[in-house]
Amino acid sequence: MFDVLNKIADFGIVPVIKLDDAQAAVPLGKALTDGGLPVAEITFRTAAAEEAIKLMSGTYPEILIGAGTVLTCEQADKAYAAGARFIVSPGLNPAVVKHCIDKNVPIVPGVCTPSDIETALGFGLNVLKFFPAEACGGLAAIKAMSAPYGNVKFIPTGGVNESNLNAYLAFNKIPACGGSWMVADALIKEGKFDEITRLTREAVTRMLGFEMAHIGVNEESADKAMAVAKMFASVFGFPIKDGNSSVFAGTGVEVNKSVGFGKHGHIAIRTNGIQRAVAYLKRNGVQINDASAKFKPDGSMVAVYLQEEFGGFAIHLLQA
Repeated sequence: MFDVLNKIADFGIVPVIKLDDAQAAVPLGKALTDGGLPVAEITFRTAAAEEAIKLMSGTYPEILIGAGTVLTCEQADKAYAAGARFIVSPGLNPAVVKHCIDKNVPIVPGVCTPSDIETALGFGLNVLKFFPAEACGGLAAIKAMSAPYGNVKFIPTGGVNESNLNAYLAFNKIPACGGSWMVADALIKEGKFDEITRLTREAVTRMLGFEMAHIGVNEESADKAMAVAKMFASVFGFPIKDGNSSVFAGTGVEVNKSVGFGKHGHIAIRTNGIQRAVAYLKRNGVQINDASAKFKPDGSMVAVYLQEEFGGFAIHLLQA
């Protein structure tokens, strides 16, 4: 169960899909995969859901497929038999929750009140769908309820879009968001799968937010590092900040006091979510030097290097 929930967190976005025609599931699966987001929640709002899950999971076994809007134990059984690996419901039906737990099927029930949360905790669940998110107070409501329920994580769905996605994901109690803007019903019905790929890729790019943070220069000693930093300061007026292992000139140039990673030095790439960025890069064949990772005392990753150098520079990701 936890493996599936961890994978959902690695994706960060779960496309919530309504399909009237099961045959659209295969090109839709390709569109999501090409867009860099091989995960889907296919809702039981239509009669095509079961067959759609079966077709998508059979054609693209690498896609993490869940079944949404599951209201009955029978629907849960059909979804799981068709290939769904997790169940999502709009509310918390104790009978459906118990049924899934008894069968060791991951379920993320919907909640929007403290009473809902306490019922879920009674079943041993602490990753919950917050629905309908925006209508129930959005991020402010989640933050308020997180105070007394510190061990609960929420997947907000309903009103989440490209403009508020990162605000939600920046809160550490939100491992992922559900959204449908990249898989809009009209786009699917009109067969605009290239547009779905574009919107999906755009959503992933916005979520990860890769951007240049600084460039690092290797030097052999503290004195040499300070001398180089002072050159930048004298020419460009950058302020100097002396640290334990390096000297910064402004925010864009770091001069190491000893030779570190990279033939020439390193380039730091900032990202909105380093754990999601690592998962994304690994899915796309980029090797990560896991041994180089640095963490905060709370266990959250703040930096990690890629295995390969780019033009003699090591590349490291930096949590924004």
